[in-house]
Amino acid sequence: MLKVGVVGVGVMGRNHARIYSSTDGCELIGVLDINPEMAKEVAKEHKVPAFTRIEDLLAAKPDAVSIVVPTSSHKDVSLKFLEKGIACLVEKPISSTVEDAEVMIRSAERNGAILMVGHIERFNPAVFAMKSIISNGELGEIFTLSAKRAGPFDPRIKDVGIIVDLMTHDIDVCRYLVGREPLAVHAVYGKYKRDVEDFASLILDFEGAIATIEANRFTPYKVRTLNVTGSIGIAMLDYLDQTVEMQTGLIKRRVEVQKMEPLRVEIEHFLECVRKGKEPLVDGEEGLKNLKIALEALKCGSSR
Repeated sequence: MLKVGVVGVGVMGRNHARIYSSTDGCELIGVLDINPEMAKEVAKEHKVPAFTRIEDLLAAKPDAVSIVVPTSSHKDVSLKFLEKGIACLVEKPISSTVEDAEVMIRSAERNGAILMVGHIERFNPAVFAMKSIISNGELGEIFTLSAKRAGPFDPRIKDVGIIVDLMTHDIDVCRYLVGREPLAVHAVYGKYKRDVEDFASLILDFEGAIATIEANRFTPYKVRTLNVTGSIGIAMLDYLDQTVEMQTGLIKRRVEVQKMEPLRVEIEHFLECVRKGKEPLVDGEEGLKNLKIALEALKCGSSR
């Protein structure tokens, strides 16, 4: 029985705690948050101890933890566990700087600890279906990928802008679907009453395939879509509905997708990796690649 803990129990952290507490083969041994009332509330719900200090959670000897704290704190918090050889599932992005990410990766390697980055869309069943379609050649040669990720303003995210926070989802999925790294990154982005960008458009040049990614924090409803066009067809994915439709010629059909909660799939994969010592699908190096592309977009892009 794996002993697991959750560090940070805001909206996303509460979901991690919920899934761990209802998953066979693991025991949620405590939740930690710097806000003691929040920690107590979630702990009471799952009948586990509440902690406000990392040292107290470490004393409970977890085998693995989810780290669901602000991005700027990922390195400092994760190192407390990685240096003890404790497996970490760190919510995306891996960190706010390349240097911090590299320190985390080296610590995991040095201490024999699993480091996984929570790029949740990689575990969306619709993405699995899209990958299968592409791998089977059902769309022919892939030419374009067009992603849109939009929704209302989220006051919780204060330390990073939309490119590092949201667009890393689509950077990761596009890399996964194309199966290679982009040769060039182009970006245009803008800010509205904040110090970080709130809307952006990216172009990733995969040499033969072009991915365009659009995101904003002003659309009054959530949009999470990805269209992939190839030489003989197009496939249209909706992350929220977990649907994939494709069309070749005049024939249009809905692809079968076994709907599941992506976070549960992700956490189950993490736990399996911890049990068997397997390399995660999205390890630290994968998280670092996504971060580097996002930061390159910020560096080379033009601001509006």
